[in-house]
Amino acid sequence: MKLIIGNKNYSSWSLRGWLACKQSGLSFDEILVPMFGEDWEAKKRAEGDLTPSSGKVPVLWDGDADGDAVVWDSLAILEYLADKVGRDRFWPKDDAARAMARAMVAEMHSSYLSLRRECPMNIRVRHENVTISEGTRHDVVRILGLWAEARARFGSGGPFLFGTFGAADIFYAPVVSRFITYGFGVPGFAQSYMQAVWTHDWLQQWIAAAEDEQWVIEQYESVPTA
Repeated sequence: MKLIIGNKNYSSWSLRGWLACKQSGLSFDEILVPMFGEDWEAKKRAEGDLTPSSGKVPVLWDGDADGDAVVWDSLAILEYLADKVGRDRFWPKDDAARAMARAMVAEMHSSYLSLRRECPMNIRVRHENVTISEGTRHDVVRILGLWAEARARFGSGGPFLFGTFGAADIFYAPVVSRFITYGFGVPGFAQSYMQAVWTHDWLQQWIAAAEDEQWVIEQYESVPTA
């Protein structure tokens, strides 16, 4: 399998696809295409045979599948891998927990546009005294409420949202990064959860690679202003 990703410092969706591949336990090669670099368009054209996704990342190419499988979109990648290795590797076994996990992942996939636009992922940077809009504040409060409910109802088996690391943690990992980058104050339970995600071996691998990258995308470097 091959996973085409963008810059590790900035590409939150690439992080989700990469974590899904790691969670699957399957071997894969990663192809990093620096976003908006001089060879961005050329590399997208070069990989055009692998993806109908209009140059978006991440994209998973599975050459072991009949006719070669090409999967774009992070959630589709996660679900494709879950079908290959068993859904219990990604989703809670308990019906109620699995229902909430699926709803949380779907909401993360489709919502929180204010937080995304105002506070892009930037692993290397730490901002202080950030002023955010009311829309972003609403997104943050909503996310913290979901985290609190998941931890209270289903988190007894470990430090992650549903106890053990799974699909929900994969999809909220970039949010953890954003909260750290922009210095958001969060309750103690959220601090503990964020610490568990941030110190996870896979996150540490991604963070180390992001910090070693030389590319800078100025549009993702500015401090939010409400």
